[in-house]
Amino acid sequence: MYAITGITGKVGGAVARSLLAAGLPVRAVLRDAAKAAPWKAAGCEIAIADMDDAQALTQAFAGAQAVFVLLPPTFDPSPDFAESRAVITALDKALRAARPQHVVVLSTVGAQATERNLLTQLSNMERTLGELPMPITFLRAAWFMENSVWDLPGARSEGRIDSMLQPTSRRIPMVATRDVGTTAASLLQQTWQGKRVVELEGPQTVSPDDIAATLGRLLGREVTARAVPRDSWEARLQAQSMLNPTPRMRMVDGFNEGWICFEHATVKGQIGLETVLKELLQG
Repeated sequence: MYAITGITGKVGGAVARSLLAAGLPVRAVLRDAAKAAPWKAAGCEIAIADMDDAQALTQAFAGAQAVFVLLPPTFDPSPDFAESRAVITALDKALRAARPQHVVVLSTVGAQATERNLLTQLSNMERTLGELPMPITFLRAAWFMENSVWDLPGARSEGRIDSMLQPTSRRIPMVATRDVGTTAASLLQQTWQGKRVVELEGPQTVSPDDIAATLGRLLGREVTARAVPRDSWEARLQAQSMLNPTPRMRMVDGFNEGWICFEHATVKGQIGLETVLKELLQG
């Protein structure tokens, strides 16, 4: 039995679908029972657990051969990352109690960075769960290509995307969430000892200019990328109701300055930018 958290999201859903396609048993770990029906219909066993509830998570993981873990995204965290720390503590307790044979954890490019930023939440998770007494793999994924969904309205209406990634010609590692899910599913079926890190990116690095040009081809109009001035970021994010924008700003700084990067040789996914953007445009 493979217990999968985050199954209603893009990555967790891709993990589960890949395992189900291989004829393997899946336990869907959900926070909301109202979202269980399609997964039950697909053949999954259902477990309901909030991600900060160690007792419920222990029950959800009990008897599982392997567990896939991801941290629910908190884009506007408290200054002390209290939200993610509560989840990490609960996961640590639950995994120690349930003792699956092995664990795969979704992490991020740049998890090794020492500068405090939004991704520090995942660095904290690696540090804590890395002490678990069972084999564990941290799957460090690149920037998700699907983040480009936020670029679609501007591309359609104004022929422009605004980017904090800059210069807009600079390419960074990006990956499709479907590649992340299928890679995680493959790792769950492997056997290994101790702690390991697997770093994953797409077939090519991608720049905001590449995103704009690809959207232009798909939309049949000119689309350009515009760099958003650094001194306007805080006000821009606060206008989006963010209370603590500094971690997000520092994360983007990390990509722009190069200290959010991969630490080892990477595994390459197969899904390219155009495929992802075409799917996003089709909605």
